Amino acid sequence: MNSSTAFIASALVAAVSIASAAAQTGPAPVPTYKSEKCFGIAKMGKNDCQTAASSCAGTSKKDAQGDAWVYVAAGTCNKIVGASNTPKKG
Repeated sequence: MNSSTAFIASALVAAVSIASAAAQTGPAPVPTYKSEKCFGIAKMGKNDCQTAASSCAGTSKKDAQGDAWVYVAAGTCNKIVGASNTPKKG
């Protein structure tokens, strides 16, 4: 593979990855297993949806943001330190 072919291939990969990242707008799909929303445990940018400032998945601005939630298996949230079944400030 010559350098121009490699450059074109890497540009294509970058374009596809950007397009797929942009496609994640709106809420995450509801899991097929019995689930619940768990607030305050998502890593930055890994929430499933809805914060006070945003309504889309992947938009939390910090780790363990109190108003960002992720789906967990039903009955699990209250077993996680720092987690809540209701939104928290911050």
